[in-house]
Amino acid sequence: MQNTILKLSDELPLTCSRAGNCCHGNKVLLNPWELACLAYEKKISASEFRNSYTEWCGVRLLFNGAVGYNGKQACAQYAEGTGCSIHIARPLACRLFPLGRQIQNGETVYMHQGGTFPCLEGCNEVLNLPYCSVTEYLVGQQTERWEVAQNTYLELVQQLADIAFELLLDSGLAASGDKKTLQQWRVMANETPEQLAERMGEKWLDLLTIPNLQPDILRPQLFCEQHIILLQEELQATFGNAQTMKELQEAAIQVMALALLLAIAVGAEPRSLISHWIDIAKSNGAQE
Repeated sequence: MQNTILKLSDELPLTCSRAGNCCHGNKVLLNPWELACLAYEKKISASEFRNSYTEWCGVRLLFNGAVGYNGKQACAQYAEGTGCSIHIARPLACRLFPLGRQIQNGETVYMHQGGTFPCLEGCNEVLNLPYCSVTEYLVGQQTERWEVAQNTYLELVQQLADIAFELLLDSGLAASGDKKTLQQWRVMANETPEQLAERMGEKWLDLLTIPNLQPDILRPQLFCEQHIILLQEELQATFGNAQTMKELQEAAIQVMALALLLAIAVGAEPRSLISHWIDIAKSNGAQE
């Protein structure tokens, strides 16, 4: 489906009618900070929230509530007549809806799906509510801190990929004629989140999706930076002494699995990423 690219000054019928239709049948991805904030707001542990209210091993909200709009199930956090039960901590995808965002050439671009404003399909009453600019909507939805967290985790995806590159290219592994690593990277790009999680193991899944950190809605950058440090320390402790070709292979594959699962959590497309990364690796002497 085509996207309609928006300017920040564009005026749109963005005042919500509170019908709750968008809380049914949607797909809401979660980065680790968002999951931690949702668990904190619900007054349960991040592990409990992940196991009870998410799918895809913690990177997507579960929509298993009552059937409502268009015969679709509601988000597990939606309460009929009340709305979102964790509204203050709602994820970026919910704050932006019906808008989306992408990073293009270092710039944030906002858009909506299709040529027609999405809300008109189920909530055409919004045409009678106040219009506002994209900028005004973002400010009203308080997206800034959530965008900071999303951007930081996007950067972490690349940092993890860079570590996998180092293990492949700077260790002598690629020079040895290794082909398995790139072949496995390509296989992983087509794996489900559950398959990636099984590949990386419970310890790494927990460290990636539910780090033992206290979330702070006011300071997402601090949480993300601490999370990055935890991952870097564990990667060094686990793979810092890898020497044999087999050990280096396993390390490069494991780190790339972490990058891909996190990429899914922040809405990136694993196949496109892997295709790009394999091209880079090949241009630096790796073989497939």
